[in-house]
Amino acid sequence: MNEEIKVQSTSGNVFADLGLANPEELLIKAELVRQISNLITTGNLTQTETAKLLGVDQPKISALLHGKLSGFSTERLFRFLNALGSDVEIRVIPKSQSDSQAQTRVIAV
Repeated sequence: MNEEIKVQSTSGNVFADLGLANPEELLIKAELVRQISNLITTGNLTQTETAKLLGVDQPKISALLHGKLSGFSTERLFRFLNALGSDVEIRVIPKSQSDSQAQTRVIAV
């Protein structure tokens, strides 16, 4: 029995594809959390150690690492990155001619 598999192209933003409100903000937050998670992992930090360093309780770190983004503003995530020893740089640059729409993205160095 061969069933046809339907494939749908992505917009490049899973949150937009799912029809969620504020998909650009959610994508930025998800990328920031990915960076935070990488810093926690490379620093061999436990959730308890991370919580103490960031001035929150451990359940908040657990929620953050499990993708519960609603309780965290981008500004707060920036502060977390700073507390974990990373600079956050925001640049505004002219839109590329080839892009159909200007975009906001997180780029890790």
